[in-house]
Amino acid sequence: MSNAKAKTKRGAAKRFKATASGYKRKSANRSHILTKMTPKRKRHLRGVSSVNPADQKAVKRMLGDK
Repeated sequence: MSNAKAKTKRGAAKRFKATASGYKRKSANRSHILTKMTPKRKRHLRGVSSVNPADQKAVKRMLGDK
């Protein structure tokens, strides 16, 4: 009898993408109620950034990476 396969946390799979040097993520606060936010603030929230090294282990475990 074999062991069960580890399941990926689906919420994490939608939020993080693996790169050669870690994981990338999008900025928070960019989904709704953007009318009260200044254009400069919205512009700076654009794009992706990398996951903090302190959180790399947790993200790796959620995604089921080896």
